[in-house]
Amino acid sequence: MCDALTDAGVTPWLVDFALRPHGHDFATVGGGALAHASGIAWEALAKLSRADAAQIMIKGGGKIVSPKAMSGAIDGIIGVGGANGSTMFCAVMRQLAVGLPKAMVTPVAATAAVQWYVAESDIAMFPTIGDISLNRITRAAMINAAAAMAGMAKAYRSRRQHADAATSPPLIGVSSFGNTQAAVDRITARLEVEGFEVIHFHASGPGGQALESLAARGELAGVIDLTTSELTDFVTGGVYSAGEKRLTAAGAAGLPQVVVPGCLDFTNWWVGEVPERYRSREFYRYNVEILLMRTNADEYAALGQLMGERLAAAKGPLRVLIPTGGWSQLVGCKTYDLAGKEIGIWSQPETDRVFVDTLRRHLPADALAELPHHINEQAFADACVDNLITLLRSRR
Repeated sequence: MCDALTDAGVTPWLVDFALRPHGHDFATVGGGALAHASGIAWEALAKLSRADAAQIMIKGGGKIVSPKAMSGAIDGIIGVGGANGSTMFCAVMRQLAVGLPKAMVTPVAATAAVQWYVAESDIAMFPTIGDISLNRITRAAMINAAAAMAGMAKAYRSRRQHADAATSPPLIGVSSFGNTQAAVDRITARLEVEGFEVIHFHASGPGGQALESLAARGELAGVIDLTTSELTDFVTGGVYSAGEKRLTAAGAAGLPQVVVPGCLDFTNWWVGEVPERYRSREFYRYNVEILLMRTNADEYAALGQLMGERLAAAKGPLRVLIPTGGWSQLVGCKTYDLAGKEIGIWSQPETDRVFVDTLRRHLPADALAELPHHINEQAFADACVDNLITLLRSRR
């Protein structure tokens, strides 16, 4: 890999993540240095389980690689390994700034585990087809990945060297879904007219994690968290959960945030994989892959408490807007059982009310407002933008 990188016109800086001591001295930074950075001898590391040793090397790797990246001394990072190597290298890559080229060359790039390796980061995954050994198939895969990394690294360095000295426009995060696309489009257009740059976070798990990560890193100036449905999947165990940190980082960072219960009215399931405990519920078939389960009163009570506690801890200015005309484009649709038999209607204002009433108990009275609009109406999107601009001005 180092030879391929050199041939592609870049200089490799090799860091060895070996979990066991060996006699090779080819690395710029040896495995013993990584172990030492974590407070343990390399020989002692060899006595630990693979999983425990890997966690120690992740810690040491972060301590050595992160400062190098932050100082601008490296223009890209590429890892080669199997499942355990991917666990270690991707964990270190995820600590680095978004935009720095990152790549993982591994046979597990073709598995479902990719979502866990990449998570909220911008790691590119390159499959090696075969396991990690050298032959004409894997060698070609590694050379291609090295060439791609060299190109990305050169472009990254050029961007940094020719960066405009002018201040970049403030970046606003907006959580999105196809179900809230009309509002997202209107919000984006309004924000861009006001001089902001906008990044959308698709509310499918990694999107919410990315929002939290960028907020914590100080990349965002504010947030319109329009589509908070990952919280519903977190409560019910749905497939689009963003984990337990959702709706925490922006508040902890003191960012101005406008929060909306967009698409909180359903859980996402893969078709054919609804857990037994939910099989008597109301559903809507969204597409060939996704089945949406209507949120009930008990789940809304849990969601109101969860959101309320997290928003109450926010250190920055906050506004919660409730579109009383509906929280997703499913308003007007019917609900069905798993056999496809019609049960009722999606619009259930009394059930939605449980969430609002629970949430109110955790927030100051002036932090929450109910507006007589559907979430995708232009007037509601404009209210989100107007409120965020007010919060940004108050913070400034």
